Amino acid sequence: MLPIEPPFAPMDALPVARIPAGPDWQYEPKWDGFRCLVFKDGGAVDLQSKKTEPLGRYFPELVAALEQVKADRFVIDGEIVVPAGAANSFDDLLQRIHPAASRIAKLSKSHPAKLIVFDLLVEDGKQVAGKPLRERRRLLEKFFQRVMQHPALELSPASTQLKDAERWLQSAGAVLDGVIAKRLDLGYQSGERTGMQKVKNLRTADCVVGGFRYAAQAPVVGSLLLGLYNREGLLDHIGFTSGFSQSERKKLLKVVEPLIEKPGFTGKAPGGPSRWSGKRSMEWQPLKPELVVEVQYDHFTGNRFRHGAKILRWRPDKAPRACTIDQVEQSHS
Repeated sequence: MLPIEPPFAPMDALPVARIPAGPDWQYEPKWDGFRCLVFKDGGAVDLQSKKTEPLGRYFPELVAALEQVKADRFVIDGEIVVPAGAANSFDDLLQRIHPAASRIAKLSKSHPAKLIVFDLLVEDGKQVAGKPLRERRRLLEKFFQRVMQHPALELSPASTQLKDAERWLQSAGAVLDGVIAKRLDLGYQSGERTGMQKVKNLRTADCVVGGFRYAAQAPVVGSLLLGLYNREGLLDHIGFTSGFSQSERKKLLKVVEPLIEKPGFTGKAPGGPSRWSGKRSMEWQPLKPELVVEVQYDHFTGNRFRHGAKILRWRPDKAPRACTIDQVEQSHS
């Protein structure tokens, strides 16, 4: 950590169902990347994650870009993304968290990251975090225009118009993750959820249950594996749904075990253990493609649901073959 006092942690956002309205709010797109605080003191640049962990070694191209900024002492808040065509690729972003410096260097050239900046905490050695957001935003725009003109650095748009926030929310998908609303009259609430809210555009899809996994500690269902048919007519694995109660897990077992039959997924199948959940059993059981379930999800990228989808209802009225990939492609076009 660079010697800039007081220490900062990224503001956090309170999840809400609707965009707050009124003259006290500023709206910004919610970017789909890694949250990052940037500290620069003289020639030293430090990138800090939301968990206050160092990120600089994973994004050398951003460190190099920030070293070129003609300001010696500042702190900014932003989001690291990896562009992929007209969208951002969270999968490419995850690839950066790698132990090999040679791998990181290669990716930094083939898939360079960008830093999208949306707040200013210290400017030219002077703390401005305590100023209200409406003033910090003006200072940020001037600061960015003055010293941060670099292709790897981008100023996030902001608006006080509800219609802009609604437009951003409707376009959430491959680039945006939703909308952030911030109180204009408050200073930077380091590490707190006071004065900042986030809204995501949750979507639904009818999916085929192509397999399941047993729970790690009991002979019951741990998760259902979801699939959609691709344009070649093959069933691709695109995510999972879990979060069932213990009684539901037992009931589900009676539903799925009679349907165990290979191959389950005829296209992309579930892979090996996740780097995030290596201790959990990753063995899965294939099912005949007969069960259809409607799920709610927040983000679809890299041909799969980013997070676990929430089950809404079973769809015995829906033909499995009607569960095609165009459901999610159209919702993100």
